[in-house]
Amino acid sequence: MLHRSIVPKPDFKNSEWSSIVLAGGCFWGVEAWFKRIRGVLETECGYANGKTDQTTYRKLASTDHSEAVAIWYDPIILSLDDLLDLFLQIIDPYSLNRQGNDVGRQYRTGIYYLNEEDRDIALAKLAALETFSDRTVAVEVEPLKNYVKAEEDHQDYLTKNPRGYCHIDINAIPEEWLKPVFSKVTQESSNWQDREAEQPDLTRHVMLNSGTERPFSSPLDQEFAPGLYVDRITGAPLFLSATKFSAGCGWPSFALPIDDSVTYHEDLSHGRHRIEVRSKQGDYHLGHVFNDGPADMGGLRYCINGAALEFIPYEELADKGYEDYIPLIKPYYDLMQSLSSEEK
Repeated sequence: MLHRSIVPKPDFKNSEWSSIVLAGGCFWGVEAWFKRIRGVLETECGYANGKTDQTTYRKLASTDHSEAVAIWYDPIILSLDDLLDLFLQIIDPYSLNRQGNDVGRQYRTGIYYLNEEDRDIALAKLAALETFSDRTVAVEVEPLKNYVKAEEDHQDYLTKNPRGYCHIDINAIPEEWLKPVFSKVTQESSNWQDREAEQPDLTRHVMLNSGTERPFSSPLDQEFAPGLYVDRITGAPLFLSATKFSAGCGWPSFALPIDDSVTYHEDLSHGRHRIEVRSKQGDYHLGHVFNDGPADMGGLRYCINGAALEFIPYEELADKGYEDYIPLIKPYYDLMQSLSSEEK
């Protein structure tokens, strides 16, 4: 199966992005929290600062790694000082080897830095916390070492398992730090019916009546330019171009949606058991999700009707009001530009 991989994350030490690795108990919730933060570009669950350079989820007790989340962020949008404030909101900084119901060294808290400047910022932040509370902080501050990416099952866990365990309230992020797609401010829906009426017959059939377009009929099936895929009626962002791949099934296929942009529903129609995907904003039918996607992209295939989507090219994002998504799409844009130059 041919597909386009997700843009590789920058190397820790050779990146134009800023990066930090944080341990705050179970990494599922910590990752879900930071994926929603404005200015965070990429996240990855991993194991940090153990005794060896290899480990697995089941070996953490013997290798002494902590469950951690690698965070790549844009320092122009999100300073490390603000990022650590957001981190301290989700942990008990005085608890030793325990967060929530999880107990053990693998659940210790930690700030693992890549440069001395970040260390100084972290130490100053924790020193101020100790002075204010007159209590000893249990957060370890160390240079990053022996980092190991966690197994694929743990990546984006709460996106794949919306009802999965989480020891923190990921809905408690301050409004001013939420990425636009997670904003608690509900958009006015009074004109959605007007937009529905303006759509082509096929779009209304698909989105309002849970219909399906003919395979290979949508030009978006083979569209791989950098950009953003949005709900055709509400305009809500749904998928990034970097997660799109050619599945050969005849419908636009994606490895994962933008977090919290879709909902999942059991579908027993046509004598089959499937999982329907609907847009969270507007509750419109989009397609279905299957577990036969590329393993290196998470193993899922979001099979989406092109008639339910509008594609916003990277070059038009700002003009059409999606400028907040430029930092998320730019790495893929740069990669495609580089590949195009090499071909020439």
